[in-house]
Amino acid sequence: MEMQNANMTSVKGPDGQMLTLADLPSPGISRWVTRRKAEVVAAVSGGLLSRKAACERYNLTDEEYEGWEKLYSRHGIKGLRTTRLQKYRR
Repeated sequence: MEMQNANMTSVKGPDGQMLTLADLPSPGISRWVTRRKAEVVAAVSGGLLSRKAACERYNLTDEEYEGWEKLYSRHGIKGLRTTRLQKYRR
C-alpha cells in the first residue's frame, strides 16, 4: 500500500477536477473554506496524502479531520459549512 501511495500523483477532487499535491491548500492556511476542506478530504480518501500526513501538514487534530470526513461523506461539500453545522450534525 505504501508503494501505491508513493506513486499516486493525482486524485479526483470534490469538483471532479484532478488534484495534485501542488493544488492542495498551502500548509500555513488559517481560513478553512468548504472547498479547501473538501480538497484535503478528497486527497486523503484518494491516497494522495495519508491521514497522518494531512493532519501534520495542516495542524489538524484527528477529531477535527474525522469530523470533516464524516460530514463530507454524509452531506457532500455543503456539510463542511461552519454556518450550517447544527443542521448537518444531527
